[in-house]
Amino acid sequence: MRKGDRIDWARVAELRGEVGADAFDEVVEMFLEEVEEVTERLAAAADPGRLEMDLHFLKGSALNLGFAELASLCAALERAAGRGPDAMPDLRAVLGCYAESKSDFLAGLHEPG
Repeated sequence: MRKGDRIDWARVAELRGEVGADAFDEVVEMFLEEVEEVTERLAAAADPGRLEMDLHFLKGSALNLGFAELASLCAALERAAGRGPDAMPDLRAVLGCYAESKSDFLAGLHEPG
């Protein structure tokens, strides 16, 4: 995916419209806190017993806030994790994608338009 395609800006605008501009900032803050808690746990030592659940959580959170590339990647790895502990996916891609998506998202929120 190209850099500009990581974020579904139409979804971001839709969410902002649904919750209102004031609540949107709170939703973003909560999203980032919750997702970073999970990504930090995955970076430290992914628990094969909860990996599928963690990836499912990340996928849902990413879809809600418009992190399209991250959601797609988590969906694929969630399916892989569902095949059992021997199918432990490489999580570096998820962690890198989240970092890049977060950077694009935060930069895009401050762009005029």
